[in-house]
Amino acid sequence: MKKLSLFYLLTTLITLCLLAPACDNGPDDKPDFDRQAMLQHYADNLIRPAFSNLRSQTTALKNTWTTFNAAPDSAGLADLQQRWKSACAAWQYANAYNFGPAGESGLRKGLVEEIGTFPANTVKIEEFIAANDVSLNNFNRDTRGFLAIEYLLFKNADLLFNDAGRRGYLNAIIDHLESRVTEVDDAWAAYSIEFVKADGTDVGSSTALLYNEFVRSFESIKNFKVGLPAGKRPGQTMPEPQLVEGYHSGFSLFFLKQHLEAIEDIYYGRTLTGSDGTGFKEYLDFVVGGPELVASTEAQWQKVITALYAVPVDIPLSELIAQGHPSVDALHTELQKHTRFFKSDMSSLLGIAITFSSGDGD
Repeated sequence: MKKLSLFYLLTTLITLCLLAPACDNGPDDKPDFDRQAMLQHYADNLIRPAFSNLRSQTTALKNTWTTFNAAPDSAGLADLQQRWKSACAAWQYANAYNFGPAGESGLRKGLVEEIGTFPANTVKIEEFIAANDVSLNNFNRDTRGFLAIEYLLFKNADLLFNDAGRRGYLNAIIDHLESRVTEVDDAWAAYSIEFVKADGTDVGSSTALLYNEFVRSFESIKNFKVGLPAGKRPGQTMPEPQLVEGYHSGFSLFFLKQHLEAIEDIYYGRTLTGSDGTGFKEYLDFVVGGPELVASTEAQWQKVITALYAVPVDIPLSELIAQGHPSVDALHTELQKHTRFFKSDMSSLLGIAITFSSGDGD
Protein backbone atom coordinates (compact mmCIF):
# COMPACT_ATOMS: atom_id res chain seq x y z
CA MET A 1 0.00 0.00 0.00
CA LYS A 2 2.87 2.31 0.83
CA LYS A 3 4.43 1.62 -2.58
CA LEU A 4 1.09 2.28 -4.27
CA SER A 5 0.62 5.57 -2.37
CA LEU A 6 4.12 6.63 -3.29
CA PHE A 7 3.38 5.80 -6.92
CA TYR A 8 0.24 7.97 -6.89
CA LEU A 9 2.12 10.79 -5.17
CA LEU A 10 4.88 10.75 -7.76
CA THR A 11 2.34 10.57 -10.58
CA THR A 12 0.48 13.57 -9.18
CA LEU A 13 3.68 15.60 -8.80
CA ILE A 14 4.78 14.82 -12.36
CA THR A 15 1.34 15.79 -13.70
CA LEU A 16 1.36 19.07 -11.81
CA CYS A 17 4.87 19.80 -13.00
CA LEU A 18 3.90 19.17 -16.60
CA LEU A 19 0.98 21.56 -16.27
CA ALA A 20 3.07 24.29 -14.64
CA PRO A 21 5.48 26.18 -16.97
CA ALA A 22 7.76 26.97 -14.02
CA CYS A 23 8.69 23.27 -13.72
CA ASP A 24 10.00 23.21 -17.28
CA ASN A 25 13.53 24.51 -17.38
CA GLY A 26 14.48 22.64 -20.53
CA PRO A 27 16.71 23.98 -23.31
CA ASP A 28 13.75 24.85 -25.57
CA ASP A 29 12.13 27.19 -23.04
CA LYS A 30 12.32 30.90 -23.98
CA PRO A 31 11.68 33.90 -21.72
CA ASP A 32 9.14 36.47 -22.84
CA PHE A 33 10.47 38.87 -25.46
CA ASP A 34 11.58 42.10 -23.80
CA ARG A 35 9.70 44.71 -25.83
CA GLN A 36 10.68 47.42 -23.38
CA ALA A 37 14.37 46.78 -24.06
CA MET A 38 13.63 46.88 -27.80
CA LEU A 39 11.81 50.19 -27.46
CA GLN A 40 14.64 51.59 -25.33
CA HIS A 41 17.09 50.67 -28.08
CA TYR A 42 14.94 52.30 -30.75
CA ALA A 43 14.48 55.45 -28.69
CA ASP A 44 18.12 55.87 -27.63
CA ASN A 45 19.95 54.59 -30.67
CA LEU A 46 17.72 55.15 -33.70
CA ILE A 47 14.93 57.66 -33.18
CA ARG A 48 16.57 60.33 -31.06
CA PRO A 49 19.83 60.25 -33.06
CA ALA A 50 17.80 60.54 -36.29
CA PHE A 51 16.02 63.66 -35.07
CA SER A 52 19.20 65.06 -33.55
CA ASN A 53 21.03 64.65 -36.85
CA LEU A 54 18.10 66.13 -38.75
CA ARG A 55 18.15 69.10 -36.39
CA SER A 56 21.89 69.63 -36.91
CA GLN A 57 21.45 69.49 -40.67
CA THR A 58 18.47 71.86 -40.76
CA THR A 59 20.30 74.31 -38.48
CA ALA A 60 23.30 74.16 -40.82
CA LEU A 61 20.94 74.79 -43.74
CA LYS A 62 19.48 77.83 -41.99
CA ASN A 63 22.93 79.20 -41.18
CA THR A 64 24.10 78.74 -44.76
CA TRP A 65 20.92 80.43 -45.93
CA THR A 66 21.54 83.41 -43.63
CA THR A 67 25.00 83.86 -45.14
CA PHE A 68 23.67 83.62 -48.69
CA ASN A 69 20.74 85.96 -48.02
CA ALA A 70 23.11 88.66 -46.78
CA ALA A 71 25.23 88.52 -49.95
CA PRO A 72 23.74 86.32 -52.70
CA ASP A 73 26.23 84.89 -55.19
CA SER A 74 26.79 81.70 -57.22
CA ALA A 75 29.23 80.15 -54.75
CA GLY A 76 26.82 80.75 -51.89
CA LEU A 77 23.99 79.20 -53.89
CA ALA A 78 26.05 76.07 -54.54
CA ASP A 79 26.78 75.78 -50.81
CA LEU A 80 23.11 76.23 -50.03
CA GLN A 81 22.05 73.54 -52.49
CA GLN A 82 24.52 71.10 -50.97
CA ARG A 83 23.31 71.90 -47.46
CA TRP A 84 19.75 71.28 -48.58
CA LYS A 85 20.72 67.90 -50.03
CA SER A 86 22.40 66.87 -46.76
CA ALA A 87 19.41 67.97 -44.69
CA CYS A 88 16.93 66.19 -46.95
CA ALA A 89 19.07 63.03 -46.78
CA ALA A 90 18.93 63.22 -42.97
CA TRP A 91 15.16 63.53 -43.24
CA GLN A 92 14.96 60.11 -44.94
CA TYR A 93 16.15 58.53 -41.67
CA ALA A 94 13.58 60.33 -39.50
CA ASN A 95 10.38 60.26 -41.52
CA ALA A 96 9.30 56.82 -40.32
CA TYR A 97 8.86 58.21 -36.80
CA ASN A 98 5.73 60.23 -37.55
CA PHE A 99 4.16 59.69 -34.11
CA GLY A 100 4.50 61.13 -30.62
CA PRO A 101 6.02 64.63 -30.90
CA ALA A 102 6.12 64.24 -34.69
CA GLY A 103 2.52 63.02 -34.98
CA GLU A 104 -0.75 64.83 -35.45
CA SER A 105 -1.92 67.13 -32.68
CA GLY A 106 -5.20 69.02 -32.93
CA LEU A 107 -5.27 70.85 -36.26
CA ARG A 108 -1.54 70.30 -36.75
CA LYS A 109 -0.60 67.50 -39.11
CA GLY A 110 2.31 65.15 -38.59
CA LEU A 111 5.88 66.11 -39.42
CA VAL A 112 5.82 64.09 -42.65
CA GLU A 113 2.97 66.22 -43.97
CA GLU A 114 4.45 69.47 -42.65
CA ILE A 115 7.96 69.18 -44.06
CA GLY A 116 8.00 66.16 -46.38
CA THR A 117 5.01 66.64 -48.70
CA PHE A 118 5.83 66.32 -52.39
CA PRO A 119 5.57 67.33 -55.14
CA ALA A 120 5.70 71.01 -54.27
CA ASN A 121 2.76 73.11 -55.46
CA THR A 122 4.77 75.52 -57.57
CA VAL A 123 1.73 77.50 -58.71
CA LYS A 124 0.68 78.25 -55.14
CA ILE A 125 4.25 79.05 -54.12
CA GLU A 126 4.47 81.64 -56.88
CA GLU A 127 1.11 83.09 -55.82
CA PHE A 128 2.30 83.50 -52.23
CA ILE A 129 5.53 85.12 -53.42
CA ALA A 130 3.62 87.52 -55.69
CA ALA A 131 1.31 88.45 -52.81
CA ASN A 132 4.27 88.83 -50.45
CA ASP A 133 2.50 86.35 -48.15
CA VAL A 134 5.04 84.73 -45.84
CA SER A 135 2.61 83.96 -43.02
CA LEU A 136 2.28 80.22 -43.84
CA ASN A 137 -1.13 80.58 -42.23
CA ASN A 138 -2.80 78.05 -44.51
CA PHE A 139 -3.28 74.34 -45.08
CA ASN A 140 -1.14 74.26 -48.24
CA ARG A 141 1.54 71.96 -46.86
CA ASP A 142 2.87 71.40 -50.38
CA THR A 143 4.06 75.04 -50.38
CA ARG A 144 6.56 74.57 -47.56
CA GLY A 145 8.97 71.94 -46.31
CA PHE A 146 11.91 70.31 -48.02
CA LEU A 147 10.44 70.10 -51.50
CA ALA A 148 9.21 73.69 -51.59
CA ILE A 149 12.72 74.76 -50.59
CA GLU A 150 14.11 72.54 -53.34
CA TYR A 151 11.95 74.25 -55.95
CA LEU A 152 13.24 77.70 -55.02
CA LEU A 153 16.87 76.57 -54.78
CA PHE A 154 17.03 74.62 -58.03
CA LYS A 155 14.34 75.94 -60.40
CA ASN A 156 15.31 79.35 -61.82
CA ALA A 157 17.59 79.72 -58.81
CA ASP A 158 19.28 82.79 -60.29
CA LEU A 159 16.07 84.71 -59.48
CA LEU A 160 17.12 84.56 -55.84
CA PHE A 161 20.00 86.95 -56.53
CA ASN A 162 17.77 89.96 -57.23
CA ASP A 163 14.28 89.08 -55.99
CA ALA A 164 13.89 90.11 -52.34
CA GLY A 165 10.30 88.84 -52.25
CA ARG A 166 11.43 85.40 -53.38
CA ARG A 167 14.14 85.35 -50.76
CA GLY A 168 11.59 86.48 -48.16
CA TYR A 169 9.39 83.48 -48.86
CA LEU A 170 12.35 81.12 -48.84
CA ASN A 171 13.44 82.62 -45.53
CA ALA A 172 9.99 81.90 -44.07
CA ILE A 173 9.86 78.27 -45.10
CA ILE A 174 13.44 77.57 -43.99
CA ASP A 175 12.60 79.09 -40.60
CA HIS A 176 9.46 76.94 -40.44
CA LEU A 177 11.42 73.80 -41.30
CA GLU A 178 14.09 74.44 -38.69
CA SER A 179 11.51 75.40 -36.06
CA ARG A 180 9.37 72.27 -36.51
CA VAL A 181 12.36 69.92 -36.45
CA THR A 182 13.77 71.62 -33.33
CA GLU A 183 10.40 71.35 -31.61
CA VAL A 184 10.17 67.61 -32.29
CA ASP A 185 13.77 66.94 -31.29
CA ASP A 186 13.33 68.82 -28.01
CA ALA A 187 10.09 66.99 -27.19
CA TRP A 188 11.61 63.54 -27.62
CA ALA A 189 13.77 64.02 -24.52
CA ALA A 190 10.69 63.74 -22.31
CA TYR A 191 8.54 61.60 -24.63
CA SER A 192 11.14 58.81 -24.80
CA ILE A 193 10.28 57.83 -21.20
CA GLU A 194 6.61 57.46 -22.08
CA PHE A 195 7.54 55.70 -25.32
CA VAL A 196 9.55 52.99 -23.57
CA LYS A 197 6.94 52.36 -20.88
CA ALA A 198 4.07 51.79 -23.34
CA ASP A 199 5.44 48.38 -24.32
CA GLY A 200 2.25 46.52 -25.16
CA THR A 201 1.01 45.59 -28.63
CA ASP A 202 -2.45 47.13 -28.45
CA VAL A 203 -3.51 50.04 -30.62
CA GLY A 204 -1.83 53.14 -29.25
CA SER A 205 1.09 51.27 -27.71
CA SER A 206 4.58 52.35 -28.73
CA THR A 207 5.20 49.00 -30.41
CA ALA A 208 2.09 49.45 -32.54
CA LEU A 209 2.88 53.11 -33.33
CA LEU A 210 6.43 52.31 -34.37
CA TYR A 211 5.40 49.28 -36.43
CA ASN A 212 2.59 51.10 -38.23
CA GLU A 213 4.76 54.08 -39.14
CA PHE A 214 7.55 51.74 -40.25
CA VAL A 215 5.15 49.99 -42.65
CA ARG A 216 3.58 53.25 -43.80
CA SER A 217 7.01 54.73 -44.50
CA PHE A 218 7.91 51.68 -46.58
CA GLU A 219 4.64 51.95 -48.47
CA SER A 220 5.28 55.63 -49.19
CA ILE A 221 8.35 54.51 -51.12
CA LYS A 222 6.42 51.94 -53.12
CA ASN A 223 3.31 54.03 -53.68
CA PHE A 224 4.55 57.61 -53.98
CA LYS A 225 8.28 57.67 -54.63
CA VAL A 226 8.10 54.98 -57.33
CA GLY A 227 4.52 53.93 -58.08
CA LEU A 228 2.86 57.33 -58.57
CA PRO A 229 5.46 58.89 -60.89
CA ALA A 230 5.69 55.57 -62.78
CA GLY A 231 1.90 55.63 -63.35
CA LYS A 232 1.22 52.52 -61.25
CA ARG A 233 -1.37 53.89 -58.86
CA PRO A 234 -5.12 53.23 -59.20
CA GLY A 235 -6.75 55.58 -61.70
CA GLN A 236 -3.54 56.50 -63.52
CA THR A 237 -3.36 55.94 -67.25
CA MET A 238 0.24 56.99 -67.84
CA PRO A 239 3.47 57.84 -66.04
CA GLU A 240 3.79 61.24 -64.37
CA PRO A 241 7.55 61.61 -63.90
CA GLN A 242 7.26 65.15 -62.52
CA LEU A 243 5.80 63.66 -59.34
CA VAL A 244 9.06 62.12 -58.11
CA GLU A 245 10.59 63.37 -54.89
CA GLY A 246 13.53 65.62 -55.74
CA TYR A 247 12.30 66.43 -59.26
CA HIS A 248 13.94 69.86 -59.56
CA SER A 249 17.30 68.82 -58.09
CA GLY A 250 17.54 65.45 -59.82
CA PHE A 251 18.38 63.70 -56.52
CA SER A 252 15.33 61.40 -56.54
CA LEU A 253 17.22 58.12 -56.73
CA PHE A 254 19.72 59.27 -54.10
CA PHE A 255 16.92 59.99 -51.61
CA LEU A 256 15.16 56.75 -52.54
CA LYS A 257 18.26 54.77 -51.62
CA GLN A 258 18.62 56.64 -48.32
CA HIS A 259 14.98 55.99 -47.45
CA LEU A 260 15.18 52.27 -48.19
CA GLU A 261 18.36 52.02 -46.13
CA ALA A 262 16.53 53.71 -43.25
CA ILE A 263 13.71 51.16 -43.52
CA GLU A 264 16.22 48.32 -43.44
CA ASP A 265 17.87 49.85 -40.36
CA ILE A 266 14.55 49.96 -38.51
CA TYR A 267 13.81 46.32 -39.34
CA TYR A 268 17.17 45.18 -37.98
CA GLY A 269 17.43 47.75 -35.18
CA ARG A 270 20.57 49.09 -36.84
CA THR A 271 21.91 52.50 -35.81
CA LEU A 272 23.08 55.36 -38.01
CA THR A 273 26.65 54.23 -37.34
CA GLY A 274 25.89 50.68 -38.46
CA SER A 275 25.73 48.94 -35.07
CA ASP A 276 23.10 46.21 -34.74
CA GLY A 277 20.70 46.01 -31.82
CA THR A 278 17.34 44.51 -30.92
CA GLY A 279 14.80 45.29 -33.64
CA PHE A 280 11.76 43.80 -35.32
CA LYS A 281 13.88 40.99 -36.76
CA GLU A 282 14.83 39.81 -33.26
CA TYR A 283 11.21 40.19 -32.16
CA LEU A 284 10.11 37.88 -34.98
CA ASP A 285 12.72 35.32 -33.98
CA PHE A 286 10.80 34.89 -30.68
CA VAL A 287 7.41 34.00 -32.15
CA VAL A 288 6.15 30.81 -33.74
CA GLY A 289 6.81 30.98 -37.47
CA GLY A 290 8.99 34.04 -37.01
CA PRO A 291 12.33 32.59 -38.12
CA GLU A 292 10.71 31.30 -41.30
CA LEU A 293 9.21 34.72 -41.99
CA VAL A 294 12.57 36.38 -41.36
CA ALA A 295 14.19 34.10 -43.94
CA SER A 296 11.47 34.83 -46.52
CA THR A 297 11.60 38.57 -45.79
CA GLU A 298 15.36 38.72 -46.19
CA ALA A 299 15.24 36.79 -49.46
CA GLN A 300 12.67 39.18 -50.94
CA TRP A 301 14.43 42.24 -49.52
CA GLN A 302 17.58 41.22 -51.38
CA LYS A 303 15.56 41.23 -54.59
CA VAL A 304 14.37 44.77 -53.77
CA ILE A 305 17.95 45.96 -53.22
CA THR A 306 19.19 44.24 -56.37
CA ALA A 307 16.43 45.94 -58.38
CA LEU A 308 17.21 49.28 -56.72
CA TYR A 309 20.87 49.19 -57.68
CA ALA A 310 20.01 48.11 -61.20
CA VAL A 311 18.43 51.53 -61.78
CA PRO A 312 20.96 53.69 -63.70
CA VAL A 313 22.48 56.49 -61.63
CA ASP A 314 23.65 58.72 -64.49
CA ILE A 315 20.13 59.69 -65.59
CA PRO A 316 17.57 61.40 -63.30
CA LEU A 317 14.82 59.07 -62.13
CA SER A 318 12.18 61.30 -63.71
CA GLU A 319 13.84 60.90 -67.11
CA LEU A 320 14.12 57.15 -66.72
CA ILE A 321 10.40 57.03 -66.00
CA ALA A 322 9.64 59.22 -69.00
CA GLN A 323 11.70 56.86 -71.15
CA GLY A 324 9.86 53.82 -69.81
CA HIS A 325 13.10 52.32 -68.54
CA PRO A 326 12.41 48.69 -67.47
CA SER A 327 14.50 49.02 -64.29
CA VAL A 328 11.86 51.28 -62.72
CA ASP A 329 9.07 48.78 -63.40
CA ALA A 330 11.24 45.98 -62.01
CA LEU A 331 11.88 47.95 -58.82
CA HIS A 332 8.19 48.67 -58.34
CA THR A 333 7.37 44.99 -58.86
CA GLU A 334 9.82 43.87 -56.18
CA LEU A 335 8.58 46.53 -53.77
CA GLN A 336 5.03 45.37 -54.41
CA LYS A 337 6.00 41.75 -53.72
CA HIS A 338 7.68 42.75 -50.49
CA THR A 339 4.62 44.48 -49.04
CA ARG A 340 3.09 41.27 -47.69
CA PHE A 341 6.18 40.46 -45.61
CA PHE A 342 6.34 43.80 -43.80
CA LYS A 343 2.61 44.30 -43.66
CA SER A 344 0.23 41.34 -43.47
CA ASP A 345 2.69 38.61 -42.40
CA MET A 346 4.46 40.62 -39.68
CA SER A 347 1.18 42.03 -38.45
CA SER A 348 -0.26 38.54 -38.10
CA LEU A 349 2.71 36.97 -36.33
CA LEU A 350 3.35 39.87 -33.94
CA GLY A 351 -0.33 40.42 -33.20
CA ILE A 352 -0.19 44.12 -34.10
CA ALA A 353 -3.11 45.64 -35.98
CA ILE A 354 -2.54 47.77 -39.06
CA THR A 355 -4.27 51.08 -38.28
CA PHE A 356 -3.64 53.03 -41.47
CA SER A 357 -4.91 52.66 -45.01
CA SER A 358 -2.59 52.78 -48.00
CA GLY A 359 -5.53 52.88 -50.40
CA ASP A 360 -4.19 50.16 -52.67
CA GLY A 361 -5.76 47.07 -51.11
CA ASP A 362 -2.48 45.55 -49.91
